[in-house]
Amino acid sequence: MNGTMMQYFHWFYSSEGELWRQLEQEAPGLREAGITGLWLPPAYKGNQGPTGMGYATYDLFDLGEFDQKGSVRTRWGNKDEFMRAVAVAKAQGIEVYEDVVFNHKQGADETEDVTAVAVNPQNRNDPPPGQGREQGIRAWTHFTFPGRGDQYSAMKWHWYHFDAVDYDDNTKSAGTIWRLKDKSFDNPVGRDLGNYDYLMACDTDMENEEVIAEFTHWGQWFTEQTDIDGFRIDAAKHTRFTFFNGWLDHLRGITRKPLFTVGEYHDYDLGNLQRYISETGGRISLFDFPLQNKFHLASRHGGGFPMSQILDGTLTQANPTLSVPFVENHDTQPGRGSFAHPVEPWFKPLAYALILLRQEGYPCIFHPDYYGAEYTGQDNNHVTLFSHKFLLDRFLDARINHAYGPQYDWFDHDNVIGWTRLGDNEHPKAMAVVMSDGPEGNKWMNVERPDALFHDITGHIGDAVRCNADGWGDFGCRGGSVSVWVQE
Repeated sequence: MNGTMMQYFHWFYSSEGELWRQLEQEAPGLREAGITGLWLPPAYKGNQGPTGMGYATYDLFDLGEFDQKGSVRTRWGNKDEFMRAVAVAKAQGIEVYEDVVFNHKQGADETEDVTAVAVNPQNRNDPPPGQGREQGIRAWTHFTFPGRGDQYSAMKWHWYHFDAVDYDDNTKSAGTIWRLKDKSFDNPVGRDLGNYDYLMACDTDMENEEVIAEFTHWGQWFTEQTDIDGFRIDAAKHTRFTFFNGWLDHLRGITRKPLFTVGEYHDYDLGNLQRYISETGGRISLFDFPLQNKFHLASRHGGGFPMSQILDGTLTQANPTLSVPFVENHDTQPGRGSFAHPVEPWFKPLAYALILLRQEGYPCIFHPDYYGAEYTGQDNNHVTLFSHKFLLDRFLDARINHAYGPQYDWFDHDNVIGWTRLGDNEHPKAMAVVMSDGPEGNKWMNVERPDALFHDITGHIGDAVRCNADGWGDFGCRGGSVSVWVQE
């Protein structure tokens, strides 16, 4: 069966602790629809406690169990609810992937006096012009976890477990990146700004033996606690690439599970994604940000984007076995300020057809694109994301029953493109897909089904198409739309 992942949250999802209970209720329906994997948000306690997303990592071992950072529960619920939701999803045959942030920690319990050097924000390898001398700062780097104590882990974090911070409590000033005494930024990481190890808060030293041991211990503890099926690695661009080689090899060895893992390498340059794949030895899939960028641009051009080139320069085309194509996520969605890189609603059905009905990649559906969402964005504007569930359910059905066998492309027009899937022994019915980002159009395509009848499961076109004696058919679509023709 063709697998399909869903990102089961978004940035503006309710902070009332409802997500785990909602998942427990909806898991059976998701599996019936064709969802085989769920990417869940960070289940552990972040610096903002019950309101934060969890990406500002405070305590990896607090899954909503201890009274820390203003509450017992996380934004998504408490530990018992999380464990039940995971168990219900897995009982339905859905794999569950945990979102984890190793790059940084935030919300320390105590300060420490340390020596540091200011870093040039435009080239992290150099000090700011006219500076470069060591000086004393007071940093929030001592994590003691008073609510949890030593349960699950006795490690307390100190300044020497980090490479850099961005706040000096002596001067109450934020914004300067301070590299700590005798520390250097990790490598290999992204090459932006000289070295892109530093992202925010307390930047973990991924070469420190105690840090490596703690993250390895957490991975083993978490997989044993939850029977999780894999991970989504946040800030992969900023976290020492090669750390994950040993970490994943160890966890896969002790769990005897493949532990599917996908990294968030937020970059539109295919070469940078390929470098990451090389450094990690193909152990980690990546979200296809270059393809998402193509979707964003095409949706903004209103018919002026060359659809014949929609897959060029994408990970899905270059390395399909390690690609996770997606249309939108919690960073690119509207209302996310400078992160926002949305796909316009009219183009989303075309984009989802491209990732769900082709043979390349392990596609991911965004929660609001299935369920819809209304919220106030970071710019205080009201945002409505429309549900595409009607078409997504039909695409998923076609993915389950028809998207198999040889694939032939007709990417030979700036607006109207199409492809066929010819089926296999277990799924013998053929399929043809046609879409246009401009006027309505047709594609004369061979599905190798002489005299067979095809109908459009989207309902956009009511008349059936009958192939000729050689298996060719004239398959069409409406303007700015997609039609999915399946064999009757």
